[in-house]
Amino acid sequence: MNILDKIITRKKEEISLSKSQVSLKDLKNSAFFERKTFSLKDTLVQKSGIIAEFKRKSPSKGIINNQSDVLEVAKTYEKCGASGISILTDSDFFGGNFDDILKIRNEIQIPILRKDFMIDEYQFYEAKSIGADVVLLIAACLSPVQVQEFTELSHELGLEVLLEIHTEEELKCFNKNIDLVGINNRNLQDFKVDLQHSVDLKNLLPAGTLSIAESGIYSVQDYQFLKSKGFDGFLMGEYFMKNENPGQKFEEFISHLAR
Repeated sequence: MNILDKIITRKKEEISLSKSQVSLKDLKNSAFFERKTFSLKDTLVQKSGIIAEFKRKSPSKGIINNQSDVLEVAKTYEKCGASGISILTDSDFFGGNFDDILKIRNEIQIPILRKDFMIDEYQFYEAKSIGADVVLLIAACLSPVQVQEFTELSHELGLEVLLEIHTEEELKCFNKNIDLVGINNRNLQDFKVDLQHSVDLKNLLPAGTLSIAESGIYSVQDYQFLKSKGFDGFLMGEYFMKNENPGQKFEEFISHLAR
């Protein structure tokens, strides 16, 4: 069993527990459920194109940063021009939780991506109830039919969809209703990073598809290489989070891009 299989097995247990504790009715009655969401498709064009991530740990890197305050970091990300903020809500493997989104939702005015392993309809109502604007669908753990159904549900709830792929086979999960396609530079099976592989895969997407380069972007040079290949956005987390002050690191990165 690889790490992705372990995560999905654990996720099913979490969802089952959540369903027993919080009903769909309760989720729909939450303070954020009726709010108008922000569009990541719009802010990618209007701002830096960077979706800056808050991530405490990962299966491949262990503890990355368990000291920084999510609100302080999120505010700096926004102030310095982030197009959106990605928040990990998986607890066991990434050290995240719903409170990270709840703490910042009323404090920032840019889209929030709930980054998790979405495998059940219930999770989309959760995402809406905590104030997320965008959800991640990972093709590696979903069928094309599931992606289609989850995309339709997301749009009914006012959420945008970022579909993550890593292989040519996973392109089968793409459909015309997908809002954005993220191409993971890191293989979820062995965690190896290959930027050129992502470029090759991007070139197989239909013309006009908004594409996001994800993971393994560790320098201005990596960013510029991917931008030169036509990527519209960049999801970056570890590069900022491995520093004592992630917000300051993001500010420095943005200043280098402006030179």
